[in-house]
Amino acid sequence: MKTIKIAIAGLFLLVANATQAQVSINVNIGTPPAWGPAGYTETEFYYLPDIEAYYDVRASQFIYFGGGRWVRATYLPRQYRNYDLYGGYKVVLNDYHGRTPYTYFDRHRVTYYKGYHGAPQRPYRPRPVYGYNDRHDYHRDYKHYDKHDRDDHHDKHDKHDNHGHGRR
Repeated sequence: MKTIKIAIAGLFLLVANATQAQVSINVNIGTPPAWGPAGYTETEFYYLPDIEAYYDVRASQFIYFGGGRWVRATYLPRQYRNYDLYGGYKVVLNDYHGRTPYTYFDRHRVTYYKGYHGAPQRPYRPRPVYGYNDRHDYHRDYKHYDKHDRDDHHDKHDKHDNHGHGRR
């Protein structure tokens, strides 16, 4: 009876350990960036031909050559700060699994040259729109600065002004 209890406890621990391992594997897989191409949620890397760089989806990092070595960083280097990630073409590297996609950089650079565009791509999520309409208090600000509102405001005061000074 004691051996059966130990066997059941051991089996329980084994199943619990296997479940924990599965959870940690799922946690390590990153979600595509908003600017990534739609339809490729399982991919690990993109190659960005216009800037000759890679993006590691799982680590959420760019990989680019700088200072004589391959660098991993959360952001692109300064010279690409104006690069349009939504508009630029992304090559989905489905055939590579590892940590160093730049091992095949010479092949990628020739096959996917600067300006390369394959099939049309839709981003994973729409491009965010920034502007005055995103401000929560824009109605108040426009009302404050609206020429007609200001004139109406003064006209109201001028109508009730009995000092005879007229408009200021």
